[in-house]
Amino acid sequence: MEFRVLVADPIAPEGVELLQKYSQVDVKTGLSEPDLIQAIPQYDALVVRSETKVTSRIIEAGDRLQVIARAGIGVDNIDVDAATKRGILVVNAPLGNTVAAAEHAIALILSLARNIPQADASIRRGEWQRSKFMGVELAGKTLGIVGLGKVGAEVARRARSFNMNLLAYDPYVSASIAESLGARLVSLDELLRNSDIVTVHVPLLPSTRNLISSSEFDIMKPDALLVNVARGGVVNEEALVEALKEGKIAGAALDVYEKEPLPPDSPIIHLEHTVLTPHLGASTKEAQVKVALEVAEQVIDVLNGRPARGAVNAPSLPPELLAGELGHYIELADKLGRLYTQVHGFSHTGIEIVYCGDLASQDHRLIRSAVLRGLLEPISSERISFVNAEIMAQERGLRVTEATGMAPEGYTSSLRLQSAEGVLEGTVIGEEQRVIRLDKFPVDFIPSGYFLFCPHIDRPGVIGAIGTILGNHNINISAAMSGRLAPRGETMLVLTLDEPVPDEVCEEIRQKVPGIGNLTRASL
Repeated sequence: MEFRVLVADPIAPEGVELLQKYSQVDVKTGLSEPDLIQAIPQYDALVVRSETKVTSRIIEAGDRLQVIARAGIGVDNIDVDAATKRGILVVNAPLGNTVAAAEHAIALILSLARNIPQADASIRRGEWQRSKFMGVELAGKTLGIVGLGKVGAEVARRARSFNMNLLAYDPYVSASIAESLGARLVSLDELLRNSDIVTVHVPLLPSTRNLISSSEFDIMKPDALLVNVARGGVVNEEALVEALKEGKIAGAALDVYEKEPLPPDSPIIHLEHTVLTPHLGASTKEAQVKVALEVAEQVIDVLNGRPARGAVNAPSLPPELLAGELGHYIELADKLGRLYTQVHGFSHTGIEIVYCGDLASQDHRLIRSAVLRGLLEPISSERISFVNAEIMAQERGLRVTEATGMAPEGYTSSLRLQSAEGVLEGTVIGEEQRVIRLDKFPVDFIPSGYFLFCPHIDRPGVIGAIGTILGNHNINISAAMSGRLAPRGETMLVLTLDEPVPDEVCEEIRQKVPGIGNLTRASL
């Protein structure tokens, strides 16, 4: 089935072109909510920027929808909770516009410090008032960075080149990370009291809405400057207006607003000592190409069953880890889960995931999610994804435990699933995934295709007899391997096939081949 992608806001052509290599892409911008509700059932992925509001009603109508991609950082225009409940992954582009946003913050800081917009407007009016636009130098001043994530960190790096002293507030960042950027980690109150310039770089969350409001302005220096290129709503605009009117701070530069576009009657427009830009933080040619390619790559990954590096509502890992051996183990985990359920049935007693060898020291979050998705997908009528796999497992009462162990002899790492129903173990060799254990049998096969598992007592002619029956029904064997415990003892024949095996063919094998145990079929 060819995937279909709807691009509902303008993105760089490079992103559209990449998507078109792997899917059918429709670019339809400016759609209303009713229009999107009507159109979305046909699509597997939706790509937006900040203009389109992806509401719960739109998400509910997305019967095929697997991923919603935001070409940018903020996802407050997407109902992430509604997407999570539906198992729909929400991804963003956290890296593509980092430099652009950081440079814009620095540009606004300089504009405020040197009164550049006001001086420009004055000279265009025919005036020459140098004394009116006396500025301040950045060197030696203290910059307070609220939020030391990707953009905040880039601002810190640039501010150091101006010989500024750096304070930072971020409850999710360690003091050592702040120190590596030349900043001292402090409380928000200490930052506000001691900073000459405060720049805000946090997402809009319930915990950050109105983070800077009246009480915060009350403790800032009267000659302090405030810059916000993060999200509207983090700074309370009503409190900001009052703070500027009353001289609690000296100036403010905003690129984002509580309501966008900024209403023409907003009191901020008429205040002196302000610099206002229309949400230009990511508006560079380079950033638009980067974010378009970043979300396009993630959409392609998600539609092809791979994890996304910019997942908002699921565990995520750095791109360099996903591209390495760990990424192959995540894919293997999903396949082992699906194979386990098909071979052993759903485990009502619980499942143990064992990370063996070098894998034991890796980040296991996405591997665990992939295992759960694989276990549940064959038996669920609902969409199972990295997003809702944990929730669906809990709802079904699946008890999951995790452990670490030694890798089998000859392997550096392996992943093992085990329960009272049986054992399944796999490994990654180079870039190739392989299954190396099925219950008590040593096996070695690639987890891809149709399978027939034939437990039997090792005797001459068994394999030939099974092959003859399959051949008589035009079922082609693409690979075969036999794992036995001892010569002429218990053996597991694993057949990889180009076609599925019908019930009647399985029954014929049982009747005509002596010593055959319980045949099991699976497909990956």
